[in-house]
Amino acid sequence: MPSSRMMSELDATRAKLATFVLVILLAVDAVNPVKIFLHVFGPMVQPWHLAVLSTVLIIYTFIVEMKALLYFATKVFFHSIISIFFREVDVIGLDNIPKRGPVIFTGNHANQFIDGVMVMATCQLNLSYLIAEKSWKRKVIGNIAWAMGAVPVKRAQDTAKPGSGMVRLSQKGPDEDGNILLVGANGTVFTSELAIGDKIRCSGTSVGLKVTKVINDSNVFIENTEDIPESIKSGSAFDILKKTNLSELYEKVLKRLADGGCIGIFPEGGSHDRTDLLPLKVGVALIAYSALEKDDLLIPIIPVGLNYFRAHRFRGRAIVEYGRPTYIDPSTLEAFSRGGQDRRDVCNGLLRNIEDSMRSVLVTTPDYQSLQMIYAARRLYQRRDPTTFEKQDLNRRFAEGYKQLIRAGGDPPKAWLDIQKRLLDYMNELNSLGIRDYQVRRLAYEKQIHDIDDDVGDIVLREMRIPSHLLHLIFTFLLALVPMITLNLPVGLIARLYAERRRVKALAASRVKINAYDVMLSEKVVLCIVLVPSLWFFYGLLFYFLTDWDGPSIALAIISLPVFSYYGIMAAENGVINFRDIRPYFMRLLPSSRRRLAELPHKRTALQRDLRALVKKFGPSLGEVYFKKDLNWKDFQLKKRTQMDALTDDSGAEGDNLKKNELKEKKS
Repeated sequence: MPSSRMMSELDATRAKLATFVLVILLAVDAVNPVKIFLHVFGPMVQPWHLAVLSTVLIIYTFIVEMKALLYFATKVFFHSIISIFFREVDVIGLDNIPKRGPVIFTGNHANQFIDGVMVMATCQLNLSYLIAEKSWKRKVIGNIAWAMGAVPVKRAQDTAKPGSGMVRLSQKGPDEDGNILLVGANGTVFTSELAIGDKIRCSGTSVGLKVTKVINDSNVFIENTEDIPESIKSGSAFDILKKTNLSELYEKVLKRLADGGCIGIFPEGGSHDRTDLLPLKVGVALIAYSALEKDDLLIPIIPVGLNYFRAHRFRGRAIVEYGRPTYIDPSTLEAFSRGGQDRRDVCNGLLRNIEDSMRSVLVTTPDYQSLQMIYAARRLYQRRDPTTFEKQDLNRRFAEGYKQLIRAGGDPPKAWLDIQKRLLDYMNELNSLGIRDYQVRRLAYEKQIHDIDDDVGDIVLREMRIPSHLLHLIFTFLLALVPMITLNLPVGLIARLYAERRRVKALAASRVKINAYDVMLSEKVVLCIVLVPSLWFFYGLLFYFLTDWDGPSIALAIISLPVFSYYGIMAAENGVINFRDIRPYFMRLLPSSRRRLAELPHKRTALQRDLRALVKKFGPSLGEVYFKKDLNWKDFQLKKRTQMDALTDDSGAEGDNLKKNELKEKKS
C-alpha cells in the first residue's frame, strides 16, 4: 500500500506553475485577459464596471457557500501551519476512505488539538469533530473549531468534583440485576452527592463506574463492568462525574450523518501521552447504532492512527494511517433496540471491534522506552530503505513479538534479555555522543575507505571536507540569522515558556497523563496564531512611523514578513542538519570520544547480526506475525482478542472449579 504526502509533488508543481502563469498575465498588458477585454469593448465597459460586478459576485458566492469556503480556508491555513511545525507528514491508507459520506472517523488522541487538525489536513472529505465544550469556550480554539464545523460536547470529567470519604468494593456478590455493591467509609454522603446515572471515578484512574442505585450514605450499587480498577478493592478516594444529557448532541450528529456528512471522534475521551490506548467511551457505538436504527444508515467507521515522532517539539514528524472500515452487524440491531443489558452487550462488542481496528493502525507498547527500543530494533533489522508503510508494518511486527515475549509464562528468554540490554546500551551511547543511528552506518562506510586510526586529524580535515561543511554551515546560519532573531526567536521563546506552563497545569489536572507532553505543541500553535500576526503588525507600525516609505512599500514589506519568517525556519533547520552531519567528524578530533566513535560501527554490526539471528530463532513461534507477508492487522487484532478472551474464560472457569472444590473439602 503506497504512502502519500499531504500534498503530492504533482499538486505542488501545478500550484507553482499556476502562480507563475498568473504573475505573467498580471505583469504583461499584452496577455492580460482583463486588459484585452477592456481594449476590445472600449468606452462601453469601464474598469469600475468589472470591479463592481466582481465584488457583487464575490459577496453572493461567499454568502451562499460560506460554510464550505470557511472550511476550505481553514483547511488551507492549517495545511500551512502543519508544514511549518512538522518537518514531514506521511499519509497511509487513503484508499480505505470512501469517496463520499456519511463516515465516522475514530482516532487515537495523542496530541490534543493537533490531532483533529492533522486529520482535517490529510483527509479528502470534509468532517466535523466532536470537541469538548471546555475547549469550545476557549478563545482562538473555539473560533477555529466553529470554522471547522465542530460540535461541542459537554463532558462529565470537565465538571468532576471530589467525593467525600472513600469507597471500596463489597465482599458480597452481584445482586439479582448483576450490579455490584460499593461500601463507603470516612464520612461518605452518597444520598446527597450521588444520583442514578452519575459515575464514580477512583483516584488515579480514568474509568467511570456508573451508579445504578443509591441505598444510603454508605452503600451504593454500580453497574458491573470488566474495567473495575484494582485500587477500589482495598479502598480509594474518588471523584463524582455528574450525569450529562447528550440527547441534543446526538440529534445534531445524527442529522449531519443523515445529510451525508462525516464525523470525527476520539473515543478515548481525552488527550494523553501514553503509548497505548485508553479505554474507549461508548458514545461512538451509540451514534453508529442510532444512525442505523433511526435512518437505516450502515456507516463505515474508519480508524485513524496518529503516530508522532517528537510530537511536542518543533519540526517533528508524523505518520497518519487510515485503516480498513468497521461496520455494525445488522443482525445485532434488534438487541440494541431492546435496550438494557442487551444494548450494553452489543455496544461493548462494537467498541471492541473499533478498538481492534484502531490498534491495527498504531504501534502500541507498554511504555515509551519500549517504543524507542522497537524503533531501534526495526532500524537494525531492515536490510534496505523501506517505504513508510513497510516501516509501520515492521514496527508493529516487532511490537507484537516483544509483547508476546514479555507476556509469555515464565521469564523471557535469556537471549532476548541480552539483546534488550545491548539495544538500550547502544541507544544510550548514541544519545551520549549526540548522534543518530544512520550516522553510525556512514561511519562504518567511511572506515572502509579511510584508515581513521592513523593521522586521524589530517584525514578528517582533508578527506571528509570539514572546511567546506563548516563554511556551508556558517553561510546558512548567517542567512537565517536576521529573520530568526527579528521574527521567529521572540515568538519561539514565549511559546516555549507558555507551553511548559500549560503542560504543568494539565498534568496536575489529569488522571491519565504521564508527562502531559501531548498539550505542548497545541499550546505553541495557538499562541503563535496570535503572536505572529501581532508581531507583523508591530513591525508595520515601525515601518510607518520610523521610515519615509510610501504606502505600497510598507505593504510590500509587511507581505514579505511571512516569506522571510518561513525562509528563516527552513534555513535554520538546514543549518541544524548540517551541524548534526559534521558533529561526528568534529568529535573524531577529540581523543576522549575518538575511541568510542571507532567502536560504534563494530558494536552496531554485532548487534545487528545477533538481532537477526534472534528473530530467526524465535520468529517462527509468532506464527503469521513472522511468516505472513501481507498481514491484515485488523483481522489479526480481532483474532488475538478472541484468543485472549477464550483464555480468560478458561482461567475463570478453572478458578470457579477450584473454589467449588475448596468448599466441598471444607464441608467434608
